[in-house]
Amino acid sequence: MSLITLISDIGHPDYLVGIIKSKLMRAVPDMPILDITHNVTPFNYPQAAYICRNTFQNFPDYTYHIILINLFDANPKQLLLAFHNNQYILCADNGLLTMILEETPEIVIGLPIEKGKDLNALTLVEVMGQAIHRIANGEPIKDIGIADATYIEKKPIKPSETENLIEGHIIFIDSFGNVVVNITKDIFEGKRKGRNYNITIRNIEGIRKISNTYADVHEGEKLALFNSANYLEIAINKGNAAGLFGLIGYSEKSIQSQLSYQTVKIHFL
Repeated sequence: MSLITLISDIGHPDYLVGIIKSKLMRAVPDMPILDITHNVTPFNYPQAAYICRNTFQNFPDYTYHIILINLFDANPKQLLLAFHNNQYILCADNGLLTMILEETPEIVIGLPIEKGKDLNALTLVEVMGQAIHRIANGEPIKDIGIADATYIEKKPIKPSETENLIEGHIIFIDSFGNVVVNITKDIFEGKRKGRNYNITIRNIEGIRKISNTYADVHEGEKLALFNSANYLEIAINKGNAAGLFGLIGYSEKSIQSQLSYQTVKIHFL
């Protein structure tokens, strides 16, 4: 049986999440709905892309992923229904889709929004729910909406590289204050080539060893490791790295003011 995941920037205190789930239950009553998170930081596309990308790859084939993030970046004329790596993705036409996938989707369908409808989150969820219902009942995906629709594309935020340096950005801070950087283990090892290294962030003393777990260092000491998604993470054993070092995540709304706080550098020696 297929299932639906929900990822949004709505927040848990809002009653809206419950109503959204109710509308989806009416559209596809036999399909389970799983909440991933409703606490994505508004307007933070890199964070949203990181969460979504690492959600999709861990779900069974033919899961439906509904992304309710920055739905009204502009007045929406269509929503997007994509099929990629055997996953269905439904989201706003705001550029987030290509940031998540980091490549061109296999199939993208435009889901028109009926003129005269109130433009609110519930209306958009109804459109998504109807699309899922039609696919679940055997209708070909290319008959659901506008095939090969034109849509907004944004490039994912990538680290910059030179021969002896990788410079990345903070894309996620978890509830423990651990800081995730957009440098993957593959990027790190590909550039390292057996060399020693020094990981620096702001003005703190560098980290010269990648740990396997938080317990590899004493309580209160800083460390770097690759997390379960294979992204570089800066942490403090039983502490709050983001709070202690004054770190904040990347945000498109205030890039210039935050730039000095986001940069994490790996120097190869």
